[in-house]
Amino acid sequence: MTTLTVTARGQVTFRKEVLQHLGIRPGDKIELDLLPDGRGLLKAARPAGTISGFIGLLSGRSQKVASIEEINEAAAQGWADRK
Repeated sequence: MTTLTVTARGQVTFRKEVLQHLGIRPGDKIELDLLPDGRGLLKAARPAGTISGFIGLLSGRSQKVASIEEINEAAAQGWADRK
């Protein structure tokens, strides 16, 4: 168990190994769920992806427009580990 000290301003500093265990890096956000009996559940906040973010993921990366036949052939070659 890790024991942390609360400052007069209500702040807590987490040790490096605790942050690594939680997968939290500088600038990340933390979620705290308050549970009964004064307990809390602490975890790294993971942003949920949006469909608009997914759709624009490859935007502007290529000028080529492939036909369905070319896409199927590329998929078949990739599945067979051929380039």
